[in-house]
Amino acid sequence: MVGMTIPSGKGGPNSSRQHEFYFEQDDDEEVRPVEDDDPDAETTPLSSPSNSPKGRPETPVGHHWPQSYRASMDAYTGQSYRSALFSPHQSGANTPLSPFYARWNSTNSQQLDHTTSEPESALERAASPLLPEKPPSRIESDAQVPLPPLPIKSYDRLPSARSLPPDSRYFDPDEMNLGNSTFTQALFNGMNVLAGVGILSTPYGLLQGGWLSLGVLLLLAVCCCYTGVLLIRCLQSSPHVQTYPDIGEAAFGLTGRILISTLFYFEVYACCVEFLILEGDNLSSLFPGASVTVFGAPLESKTFFMLLTALAVLPTVWLKNLSLLSYISAAGVLAAILVVFAVAWIGEFDGIGFSQGGPLIRWGTLPVSVGLFGFCYSGHAVFPNIYNSLSNKSQFPLLLTITFAMCTLIYGGIAVTGFTMFGAETQSQITLNLPKQFLASKIAIWTTVVNPFTKFALTMTPVAMAVEELVPMSVSASSFVTLSYLIRTALVGSTILVALLVPFFGYVMAFIGSFLSMTVSVILPCACYLRIYGKRVSWLETIVCTSIMLLGCIAAGFGTWSAISGIAGSFHPHTPPGFVGKVPW
Repeated sequence: MVGMTIPSGKGGPNSSRQHEFYFEQDDDEEVRPVEDDDPDAETTPLSSPSNSPKGRPETPVGHHWPQSYRASMDAYTGQSYRSALFSPHQSGANTPLSPFYARWNSTNSQQLDHTTSEPESALERAASPLLPEKPPSRIESDAQVPLPPLPIKSYDRLPSARSLPPDSRYFDPDEMNLGNSTFTQALFNGMNVLAGVGILSTPYGLLQGGWLSLGVLLLLAVCCCYTGVLLIRCLQSSPHVQTYPDIGEAAFGLTGRILISTLFYFEVYACCVEFLILEGDNLSSLFPGASVTVFGAPLESKTFFMLLTALAVLPTVWLKNLSLLSYISAAGVLAAILVVFAVAWIGEFDGIGFSQGGPLIRWGTLPVSVGLFGFCYSGHAVFPNIYNSLSNKSQFPLLLTITFAMCTLIYGGIAVTGFTMFGAETQSQITLNLPKQFLASKIAIWTTVVNPFTKFALTMTPVAMAVEELVPMSVSASSFVTLSYLIRTALVGSTILVALLVPFFGYVMAFIGSFLSMTVSVILPCACYLRIYGKRVSWLETIVCTSIMLLGCIAAGFGTWSAISGIAGSFHPHTPPGFVGKVPW
C-alpha cells in the first residue's frame, strides 16, 4: 500500500486544500484507489518499485522528522544558513521547509530578508508535497534498472531521474544537477568537516595503540572514504533522496530515518560537550590560578572556564542566521594546519626533539586508539550536502579521495610528531604537553581555544532545530519563539552538566568515535547501500561491504567497552595501573 498527498480541486500545486489517498499496488503494477472523496483528483503512484525496497514507508521520503536536517547541514558546505532555511532555491535545495520554521519566518520578518521570487508563502512551501505532483508514466521493474556506475557524469543518466516528468516542480533533474561550488570550494568544505578537534588526540591515540595503530588510521581512512562513496550512490538511487536521513528511510523505512537522525544528533551533541571540556582543559593550563567562589563554593580553574565558555557561546546558539559563523568556522582547516606546524616547530626549533618511542602495539588499549581515530573521519552526515552543492558532481569520488588523503596526512603527521616529542607523557590533547613559554605554543593553544567558539553554535543548531520540530503546531507563533530560546538554552545547559560530570576528553572522544561515528560512518552506509540496491550489487561489493560492517561492529563493540571502562576507571584514583581502558580479553 502506498500513501500520498495530492492537492485537490483546480488550485494546482499551490492549493492549500489537500486530501490523503492510499493505493493498493498489485504484482502487475496496476494502481487503483481505495478511497477517493474527490472525483477530480488524479490517482497515480508515487514512486517506482525499483527505488522502493521491501519495507519502504507508506509516506513519501522526506516527509517525516527531521525536516530541518538539510537546512542545518547546508551551513557546513558554505551555503548561507538563512538562504538554506528560508529560500531553498537559493542554496540549490528543493527540500520543502518545516512548518515550524515557516512559522518562525512569519513571526520574525524584521530579522530576515524576504526576497524570494516565488509567489507562494513559506508556509505553503512547507505544506507542499515533497514528491512530484505527476509521477512517472512508466514504472520500470527492478531487474531493468542497472546499478549506476561511478562517477555519474549527469544526474539524467539515473533511471529514476529520467522517468521524472519535465514539469516536475520539486525534482527537476536539470535543476537538481546544478550546484554553486567549484571543486576547490567543495574540497575546502570537505577538509573543514573532517579536520576538526580530533587532530589534537591523534598523538594520544598512537600512544594507546602503539606504532601499528597507524595502520588502523590508514584502514579507517580507506573504509570511510569508500563508505562515503557508497552514501552518494544511495543518494543517486532516487532524486527524492537528498540527505542521510532520506537514505535511511529509503533503505529501512521510518525506523532507518529516525535511527540515523538520532545517532547523528547524539554525535554532534557529544561534540559540543567535547568543546566545553577542550576549553576547560586548555584555558586552565594557560591560567592555572584562576578560580571563583559561587554561593560560598569554590570552583576550580577547569570548571570555571567550562562555565564561562558555555555562557559565552549561549548568545550564538540563540541566533537564527548563522551565515557569518559558517564563514568564520570555515577557517577550521587552516587552524588545524596551523596547530600541526606549531607543534612541529616546537619539536624542531625549540629544543624538544623527536627522540621518544613506544611499543609496536598495545593490544589492551588498542580499542581506545580505534575510537579516537574513528572520531577523525566522522563527516558522512555532511557529504550529501557537499555533493549537492558541487557544480560538477562527477568529480565527487575524486574530491572525496583527495580529502581523505590530505586529512590522513595531517592526522598521521601530527600523531607521529607529537608522540615522538613526548612519548609516554603524551596527554589526551597535544596542546596540554606544549611548554607555555614558547611563542609557537601560545599560537597553537590560542588557535585551539578560539576555534570551538566559532563552531559550537553551528554544531548545536541541528539538534536545536530537530527538537523545535517536535513542538506542536497548536502552539502560537509568539510562544514558539519563546520556546525556541528556552530549548536552545536548555541544550547548552545540559552540555555543561555532562561536561562537568564526565570531564575526560580522550575517553569521551573515544566513546563518540567508537559507538556513534563508527556506526554512522562505517556500518550504516554499507547497510543502506546493500538494502537499497539489493541484488544489483555485485558479489565482490557484497563481500567488501559485509566485511566492513563486520569490522565496524567489532571495533564499535570493543571501543565502546574500552572507553566506558576508561571513564569509569577515571573516577577511581586507586585503579591498578594499566587497567583503565583495557578490554577484558
